[in-house]
Amino acid sequence: MEIRKDDPTASRVAELLSHHLRELHAAMNGHASALDATGLAAASVTFWTAWQADTLAGFGALKELDARHGEVKSMRAAPAARGTGVGRTLLDHIIADARSRGYARLSLETGTAALHAPAIALYRSAGFVQCGPFADYQPNPHNQFFRLDLADVIP
Repeated sequence: MEIRKDDPTASRVAELLSHHLRELHAAMNGHASALDATGLAAASVTFWTAWQADTLAGFGALKELDARHGEVKSMRAAPAARGTGVGRTLLDHIIADARSRGYARLSLETGTAALHAPAIALYRSAGFVQCGPFADYQPNPHNQFFRLDLADVIP
């Protein structure tokens, strides 16, 4: 699997990103805080795609909240790539990049719907623990928050 820094506004990403946003908005009753292509293209966000040969297998992003704190954004495996390790590969890449930037903490916001269960299991297996809201998030019945203190993770 190859991880590439990529452009979230590129046509090669559009179909999977559109699927991601539709599914989240439907499952979270309009409370999804996922970024669209424009949001993922912001200067504070680094966006990566995962490829299996010439097939887009998934994407993920890291948003800088401040010099020591990042946020995992928009983790998504393509439907055909679920269960192939693409999520683990992307998450490991994001954690490694956060470490290289000198971040002390990674945070993330995700949903509570059944479709989020595999992602939550992935995050927990990487050492993320549940926490309260961060940045400008507000809690609601459709979201939950996790953090990873990078000093606690063995590289």
